[in-house]
Amino acid sequence: MTTLYAMLSQAEQALLEGNVYLGHGTDNAWDEAVQIGLYVLGLPPDVDSSVGDRVLTSSEIEAIQQLLHKRIAEKIPLPYLTHEAWFAGLKFYVDERVIIPRSPFGELIDKRFRPWVKEPTKVSRILDLCTGSGCIAIACAKQFPNATIDAVDISEEALAVATKNGELHHCQDSIRWLLSDVFSACQGMQYDLIISNPPYVDQQDMDTLPAEYHREPRLALAAGDDGLSIVHRILREASAHLNEDGLLMVEVGNSELALVEQYPKLPFTWLEFERGGSGVFLLRKQELG
Repeated sequence: MTTLYAMLSQAEQALLEGNVYLGHGTDNAWDEAVQIGLYVLGLPPDVDSSVGDRVLTSSEIEAIQQLLHKRIAEKIPLPYLTHEAWFAGLKFYVDERVIIPRSPFGELIDKRFRPWVKEPTKVSRILDLCTGSGCIAIACAKQFPNATIDAVDISEEALAVATKNGELHHCQDSIRWLLSDVFSACQGMQYDLIISNPPYVDQQDMDTLPAEYHREPRLALAAGDDGLSIVHRILREASAHLNEDGLLMVEVGNSELALVEQYPKLPFTWLEFERGGSGVFLLRKQELG
């Protein structure tokens, strides 16, 4: 008889020996193994630990082994195999048309952007640039139920996934999904908050990414030699789309240093996170000039 705990211990060892990269929802082999087991058994992530004593059937063992083999042999990120990803405490559908949610923006949204947003109840319009799976827009819709949200992306395939997630979370009335090259579909529109997790990986990093990242759409990752090709446009155009007290928040990841070097006069506020993450800046409308 094989218990779930014993099976997960074997899976953990296989992942450690399988040269997989962990960074799409977990950061260690044990947590990845647990996600595989819980998915196969149809159990929630907060299930009681006593479930580890459960004796597995032969079909359950086979299903775990098959998923584990595919994860290791083909270097496919686990969320693409399960079509499940978590962001801001919410479950999202994902496939290879979108990058897998992992932005530290989730922590900011949970706090309703305090202390930067003084009165969250007065936020009425939000723009999510480069929405991908729609996770940021949908999480904002949950935290700002009285706001209207525009979520834009240049990829029709990504918007199809985002729309599916919007329906799963019953956000059809509060979010507009717009096909847009950055601000191209937002002419004449202004917002209290503009949030963006755009492509920001520079060419050097693209050349050295682990295999799992190359499963994600290149369009959602690559951003030129310096990783800032989209960010340059956001900085040029954002002011025209912000209300008088509006805020711009953008994730640039490892391209933070390149950004500061190219814009030495912009007073970036770099946000800190309790749950990990970095490379997210804030600018007020008046600071954009």
